[in-house]
Amino acid sequence: MSENIMNIIDLRGLKLSRAELLAAMPRAAMGTSEATDLVRPILADVKERGAAALRDFEEKFDHVRPVHLRVPQEEIQASLDTLDPQVRAAIEESVRRARAVAANQVPQDFHTDLAPGARVAERWIPIQRVGLYVPGGKAVYPSSVIMNVVPAQAAGVESLAIATPPARDDAQGLPNRTILATCAILGVTEVYAVGGAQAIAMFAYGAKGSEPQDGDVLCDPVDKITGPGNIFVATAKSLVSAFVGIDAVAGPTEIGIIADKDANPSLVAADLIGQAEHDELAGSVLFTDSPELAAAVQENLAYRVPRTEHAERVHTSLSGAQSAIVLTDNLDQSIDAANAYAAEHLEIQTADADAVVKRIKNAGAIFRGPYSPVPLGDYMSGSNHVLPTGGTARFAAGLGVHTFMKPVEVIEYDEEGLKELAARINAFAVSEDLPAHGECVLSRFVNDPYDKATLGEQEQEAGLL
Repeated sequence: MSENIMNIIDLRGLKLSRAELLAAMPRAAMGTSEATDLVRPILADVKERGAAALRDFEEKFDHVRPVHLRVPQEEIQASLDTLDPQVRAAIEESVRRARAVAANQVPQDFHTDLAPGARVAERWIPIQRVGLYVPGGKAVYPSSVIMNVVPAQAAGVESLAIATPPARDDAQGLPNRTILATCAILGVTEVYAVGGAQAIAMFAYGAKGSEPQDGDVLCDPVDKITGPGNIFVATAKSLVSAFVGIDAVAGPTEIGIIADKDANPSLVAADLIGQAEHDELAGSVLFTDSPELAAAVQENLAYRVPRTEHAERVHTSLSGAQSAIVLTDNLDQSIDAANAYAAEHLEIQTADADAVVKRIKNAGAIFRGPYSPVPLGDYMSGSNHVLPTGGTARFAAGLGVHTFMKPVEVIEYDEEGLKELAARINAFAVSEDLPAHGECVLSRFVNDPYDKATLGEQEQEAGLL
């Protein structure tokens, strides 16, 4: 008998409360307190010493001391000039599709007229400067450049900076050349060979240059930081979030798959492995009411996992506590469990996929049908692959144009519009023991709002009552 790689969580016959169902979902254990202790000194040192600290941390963590922390423009262009034509064509197509979707995401200003002379409008204003983090580590992610830059550009962000770790095999300490080429395709010129928590510190505090080539200022502080990263990046983002915006504190990547007896077990297994390839802590979860499908998936995994390139990493991920096959009584229970899990990526491989999609309340992104696998969204679907993890899809959304804009209300009342409400505002303010709020409004229509003995007469005379 072949090895069962994935754990089984059997919900059949159980009537679980919402709290019990949430607790039953597989999750990765994260040592955030240890990460916090390591990250705090890095943030403080970068804030104090700027570029000098950045170089020291790159040498310590990425084992290379960059000649240029800010990548020279000629190196960005040279990376594009030497890029494999097939890879370039793939990147350009991904950019084209992402831009088409982002263009339709731009929110529209609106106004509401509540009465004559009484209007409330809402303007969507781009964030002025953003720092976009592109991770390195076990893989390089030019796709993350696209996912961060395209919606920011569609939003109208004026100033974009990218930080990404230097490549360890580059003598100058330059980042991965495909990442640099992607920056060139997108027209991004401000790129830093800085990774990890130190990159987040650079974006949050800015960094002064300590060597001649950096000038007086290496990097200006940003207003918001976006992009995925490891636990140290996520912890750094959390620690600086009190004074600079962040998109989310991302955890390990994850996939959920709702599949029934009609699903192809070979495709389900392939998709579970595809997500497990990211990281030993990546979560892969199958929700099914078919024990036969579950057994067939385990069989496929036993064949496929030893033969995939990163077999050890994949096996660790699939056999970990964060991954499981969840057995349910029926499709309804599978949907309930998937909504409790709130997957970053949720695939629907069922007979009536449309009906299931309509019942999904919690997911970072939904991939409908057997021909919409998660890697389609990773690279070229036009959707964004920076998505909420760790169950946060219950209340959070993925990266998009809205991430880089802020709605600001514009209140515009004329004299008659305010006059109609003045007495009511005053009554409201007094009820909250904030009389100066009411007096602020009354001062526009009465001579002495502080003369309580005659205030009623003054209001009557001004036509407020």
